[in-house]
Amino acid sequence: MNKKKILVVDDRINTLRVLMAILADEGYEVVQAVSGNVAMDVFKDQEDIDAVLADLKMPGMDGLELYHKMKELREPPPFIIMTAYGTVKSAVQALKEGVTNYLIKPLDFDELIIVLNKCIQDYNISRELACLRRQIKEDISFHDIIGTSKKMKEIFDMVETVGPTDASVLIHGETGTGKELLARAIHLESQRKDEKLVYINVAALTESLLEAELFGYVKGAFTGAIGDKIGRLETADHGTLFLDEIGHMSLTFQAKLLRFLQEMTFEPVGSTESRSVNVRLITATNLDLLNEIKAGRFLSDLLYRIEVISIHLPPLRERRDDIPLLVNHFVKKYTGQYEKTVDGLSKEAMETLVKYNWPGNVRELKNCLARAVILSKGTTIGIEDLPKRFLNKPSSSSLSEREGIIPNSSGQGIKIRDMEIELISQTLQQCHGNKSLAARYLGISRKSLYEKMERYRISDVNK
Repeated sequence: MNKKKILVVDDRINTLRVLMAILADEGYEVVQAVSGNVAMDVFKDQEDIDAVLADLKMPGMDGLELYHKMKELREPPPFIIMTAYGTVKSAVQALKEGVTNYLIKPLDFDELIIVLNKCIQDYNISRELACLRRQIKEDISFHDIIGTSKKMKEIFDMVETVGPTDASVLIHGETGTGKELLARAIHLESQRKDEKLVYINVAALTESLLEAELFGYVKGAFTGAIGDKIGRLETADHGTLFLDEIGHMSLTFQAKLLRFLQEMTFEPVGSTESRSVNVRLITATNLDLLNEIKAGRFLSDLLYRIEVISIHLPPLRERRDDIPLLVNHFVKKYTGQYEKTVDGLSKEAMETLVKYNWPGNVRELKNCLARAVILSKGTTIGIEDLPKRFLNKPSSSSLSEREGIIPNSSGQGIKIRDMEIELISQTLQQCHGNKSLAARYLGISRKSLYEKMERYRISDVNK
């Protein structure tokens, strides 16, 4: 068994000699330092130190300053302060700043050995637990994408393969499958990971706004252009540009994007000066672009440019094995976010979620669990805490489900918008009409809440 190495720091030589003798008798390897500066040199050179025992009051760099200097370099091992009785207050303050423990001089050597052994043991246990947590997280997560199913592992392998290249990637997937998260994973696996990942939702912008956002504009280019503005392309220079919902881009703008991809140059709106950038392009769509080409709504040349690599994100109903992992992940997230005490789901509730077909995919699952955590009365989420659409719900997939309509027991359909209305209405009731609190629970801004209330005509519970 390897000896534990202790760094002892004290400006008094006699104290060092005594401590070295006692610790050596206990089987420790001891390294001594007569000042904080010498201790820092030792700490820089030797990374296998198991604990530091340092005097609080020393000329020059004192014990607490030494601790902070070590922490700046790397996470220090257990750090024990030795202090006289009159400076116990300072030692207590040192504990608040992260020091592991303190001993009062003159030292009780039996207490020293007990404290030292316990600090090292606790530190080793905490490191092992942290390592285990990292292992578990790595086993079920890839850049925050949760999944252990065969399909997701194949996607993770694909991302690790294509990530380091500069090849353009087109991500196919239904709404809510996590296309933006996958684009981020590709960026993090690339050689551009230290540069920016710039995101644009094409479907959310008109053609003129999209052009101004992507290419930027110069002063006077249009009414309201009171100065020059750099576009997202220049912002993403040497990084990655992610264009979401590219299938909703107009033909006119598709031609402009194609020209940029062919020449890697563009002109800001209102300018004739060409500019060049170096970006890696990732795009995503929930449409079948081959059908869009046949219908005359998408340029085939543009598809060939953006789809060097194609990745299909499966809907949640095609990777049911991942649902319990996602459920546990989101329940843990929302219990912390909403300050609730929820341990998990009942067996019946979990089985119901696994059998459900999730037309809204992971996004719908997140909303469902946020609602369940917010409205839960006990520590376990039961089937009664789930939205009504989960009761008496057939598990087979149908055309209406794939279109986002879930048949209920009466045979009528519940649209995804109705799910959102139900969640907002119940959250407002739970918060007694407090919109700021409701918006925080829902994970949206107060402005967004007002907009949704107006769009869905949700009445104010205070009126």
